Amino acid sequence: MDRMIPDWIERQLDQGREFRRMATPMQVRADDPDGWDVEGYATTFNDWYTLCAWDGYEVQECVDRHAFDGCDMADFIMQYDHHGRVFARNRNKTLTAEPDEHGLHTLAKLRGTTLGREILEEVQGGYSDRMSFAFTVKKDKREVIEDHDTGKILVKRTILEISKLYDVSIVSIPANDATEIFARGLVDGAISWAAQELRSFQERRKAYLWLQLQLRLKGERT
Repeated sequence: MDRMIPDWIERQLDQGREFRRMATPMQVRADDPDGWDVEGYATTFNDWYTLCAWDGYEVQECVDRHAFDGCDMADFIMQYDHHGRVFARNRNKTLTAEPDEHGLHTLAKLRGTTLGREILEEVQGGYSDRMSFAFTVKKDKREVIEDHDTGKILVKRTILEISKLYDVSIVSIPANDATEIFARGLVDGAISWAAQELRSFQERRKAYLWLQLQLRLKGERT
């Protein structure tokens, strides 16, 4: 059955933007005396996770420790479901995202807007503690592994460089359809690449065998 996502998500996917659920739930920061700050990890480093699995295919991904080294984080925002009103922003120092030894740590100060204060109540109540973030990838590494006994195909992707961080968002549905759409496209591309590599190898192998045959025939004539 086809799954529908909003048009604005599809447009962002077409532009190369990707979406991932954050690695840990957002929670109120324990050492915040006023209780207005929430924090969590957008992603962890060098930890493999499954993006999607279906019909004998599985896509796994991990983020390299240095993926954010050159990332453009000049102006990213916090929203609800990646669109609509902004209730935290790094430009006014109400939102930060800093890589540490564990991952990309995200901290938001929510007291500045009415919407932010409403979101804080939802986080405190456990109604909206899941988040995702939007970004574009500059460089990655992909590997296709086929289990010849079962016929299953595993695509492993390592994100090496993230070019831009756009937003971190409270999400109403943590299992993001946009991620699955991207993962399916990744499988299609990886399988196509693997098939081309196999054809190239087979052609080189055929040329090598033909050359060996010609040399053998030449040796028999002399």
